[in-house]
Amino acid sequence: MNHTERVTPTPAQEQAAFAWLSLLHDQPSSGDQLTFSHWLQADPAHAEAYAQAQVVWELSEVPARTLADEEAFALQGYLNAMNRSRRPSVRRWSGALALAACLLLMIGLGAGWQPLRWADDLGADYVSAPGEIRTVTLADQSQVTLDADSAIAVDFSHGERHVQLRRGAGFFSVTHTGEPFVVDAEKGQARVLGTQFEVRLQPHGAQVTVLSGRVGVTADRNAEQQILTAGQQVAYGEGTAEKLHAVDSEAQLAWRQGWLNYYKASLAEVVEDLRRYYPGRIVLLNDELAARRVSGSFPSKDPQAVLNSLQGVLGFEQHHLLGQMIILR
Repeated sequence: MNHTERVTPTPAQEQAAFAWLSLLHDQPSSGDQLTFSHWLQADPAHAEAYAQAQVVWELSEVPARTLADEEAFALQGYLNAMNRSRRPSVRRWSGALALAACLLLMIGLGAGWQPLRWADDLGADYVSAPGEIRTVTLADQSQVTLDADSAIAVDFSHGERHVQLRRGAGFFSVTHTGEPFVVDAEKGQARVLGTQFEVRLQPHGAQVTVLSGRVGVTADRNAEQQILTAGQQVAYGEGTAEKLHAVDSEAQLAWRQGWLNYYKASLAEVVEDLRRYYPGRIVLLNDELAARRVSGSFPSKDPQAVLNSLQGVLGFEQHHLLGQMIILR
C-alpha cells in the first residue's frame, strides 16, 4: 500500500481556501463550482488547505464568539450591520456569523489587527510588543521592566509619581525620592517609597508580588490597605482583595530572564501567558482541557515549543492557520 506524503499549504493557499469556502457557502454558480473543482485538483496542497479550512469552519463559532467578546467594541458596528440583514434561517445565520467572524479574524491576523491593544497604546507612554521584554528608565531614575505585550502611562505632575498599568505586567525598581510612587491597575493601586515589585493585570483585577521592600495595596480608593513585604503576593478585583500569602517571588518573576515557572497552574493560565509571547492568537476551546494542571519551567521565547511539550503530556490537538493562529482542543 502506497502512502502519500502529506503536503503543507502556503499561507497564500490557505487564504485562497478560505475564500473558496466563503464563496461555496453563498449559493455559488455552476461556473464557480467548476472553477473550484479545477483549483482543487491543480495542486495537492489546495486539497489539504481546503480540508483545513473546513476544520476551521467546524471550530470557528467558539473562537469567533471569543473574539467578539474580547473585542466587542471593534466588532460592534460589523455585527450590527449583519444583524440588520439577518435572514430567517437560524442555522444559516449561525454559520454565516461563524465564518464571517472567522474570516475577519484571519484578515485581522494578517494585518496585525488588535483593536484593544491599539486603544491601550493610544494613551500609553511606554509599550512592549508581543514577545518583547523591555526595560525603561523613568524621569526619577526608577526602572520599569515591561513583560511582553504590556503598556504603561506615566504622570509625575501632581506631587506623586503615578504609573498606570494599561496592559500586561510591569516589574518596578523604585528610586527613593521622598515622593510616593503609585502604580494604578484597574480600580486598585500599589503605593511605595522605594522597593522592587511586580503588578500584573488579570482578567478581573490585578496581582501584586513583592521582591524587596514594602508595598501598600488597596483594592479601590475606599478599601483597607494591606502591607506586603518581600516574598508576599496579593490579588484584588472588583473592589475586594484576597488574603495576602507567601510566594517564591524569584520564581514568579523569572519572566525577566526569559522563563515561565508554574506549579499546579491551569493550562488556561499557561496559555494566557503564552499569548503575550506569540505574535498571532492562541485559542483554547476545551474547558475540561483548560482546567488541567501544569507544573514546570518553560522558555518564554518559544511559545510553540512550550505547546508541543504540553501536547506530549496532555494529549490535546493543535490546528495551525495562516502561520498566525493556533487552535487547541
